[in-house]
Amino acid sequence: MDHDALRHWSKIAADWAHDYHTGLRDRPVRAPLTPGAIAAQLPETPPENPEPPEAIFADFARIIPPGLTHWQHPRFFAYFPANASPASMLAEQLANAIAAQGMLWQTSPAVTEVEQVMIRWLTRALGLPDRFTGTIHDSATTATLSAILTMREQALGWQGLQQGLSAQPRLRLYASAETHSSVDKATRIAGIGQENLVKIPTDATLSMKPGALAGAIAADRAAGHLPAGVILCAGGTSVGAFDRIADCITVAKAAGLPVHVDAAWAGSAMICPEFRRLWEGIEGADSIVFNPHKWLGAQFDCAVQFLADPGPQIRTLGLRPTYLETAGREEITNFNEWTVPLGRRFRALKLWFTLRAYGLSGLRDRIRNHVSWARQARDALARLPGVTITTEPSLSLFTFALATDRETETLLSRINDDGRIYLTQTRHAGRFVIRVQVGQFDCTAEDVDMIPKVVADLM
Repeated sequence: MDHDALRHWSKIAADWAHDYHTGLRDRPVRAPLTPGAIAAQLPETPPENPEPPEAIFADFARIIPPGLTHWQHPRFFAYFPANASPASMLAEQLANAIAAQGMLWQTSPAVTEVEQVMIRWLTRALGLPDRFTGTIHDSATTATLSAILTMREQALGWQGLQQGLSAQPRLRLYASAETHSSVDKATRIAGIGQENLVKIPTDATLSMKPGALAGAIAADRAAGHLPAGVILCAGGTSVGAFDRIADCITVAKAAGLPVHVDAAWAGSAMICPEFRRLWEGIEGADSIVFNPHKWLGAQFDCAVQFLADPGPQIRTLGLRPTYLETAGREEITNFNEWTVPLGRRFRALKLWFTLRAYGLSGLRDRIRNHVSWARQARDALARLPGVTITTEPSLSLFTFALATDRETETLLSRINDDGRIYLTQTRHAGRFVIRVQVGQFDCTAEDVDMIPKVVADLM
């Protein structure tokens, strides 16, 4: 395939994409296939000779869509969304065509400088102080790993980078059980170890108890351990829990510890001023992550990490051999020094397109609708005999269950096999419960109304 053929097939692909999206409501949200069914349709060995684009595209259309869980389906109410607004998809096409590698300012100045401006736009959109700066990662997992690696090195006086961890004191991190598993993964990858991630008790609202946090830090210091940092939750994945950000930051700062806030899903809602009470005190954090790909319509992958002071993270992750220097530009921003990977895609382009195409007012309207429609779905489910609302809506996320775990699991299987909607599960207060999360970019009130209808049909 050459560029002339690419132009021809890009037009065909654009038509296919339009038909795919307009027809999503007619498809089951989740593929009703068994493991191995897709692989069985592919050859065991790669082709020796070139194949015509017609054959490749035909196989794509025949094999791939029926084997997908359709994340852009307007009745996808599972997990949190990985949204892709049309404006974002257009930006991704252009970014793919440019195929820039933005590891350094000099390798593509526009990639770095648009990213810097988008961080400033988002800082202001979310109501954060102008002193915050930041960068774009692939996912919140990488941003959290970057923050925890920085906590580790700050606690060790940056000796871990050179000496390793074997001769260092036992490091300790603090989070509640409501934080995402990416915190556990980052703790493991950073060499701190799962046993040293201290899970702090929560209160009746599932918020970390500030007094328990203070007590754990003091007890660890008395035992000769080295507290390194605190990770707080602003919109937990399981049931949407929020820590008391201001109170917990006060405790952390009194102990001299940095704070990272995981707002991967809920952070997008903070473009709406009325929701900012949920993370009151956020201006005291050292690091914050949120995913515009979850609720703002920026196509996956796109995770933004805000930093009150980027210096410690650059000192932790930065590495500048001679071949990565820019002559005469020693103080220029090179975002690879802020992140784990060296290579960097042009992710800021889709933020630029999305924020301009919909405006903050349009994005606020979507988020407010999702929150309102989720509450209406909660009320409709609560009216069904045998349904118990197990957690009330946190923004657009709530959970429900039937009388027993077995009944609830059976209902969830029926719902997802039915295909009209897609829901997932979690465990809360010892129970197997069903999560409902409204946030797909193109969903409507009628799509959300389908949730109680399907539940009533299948109970």
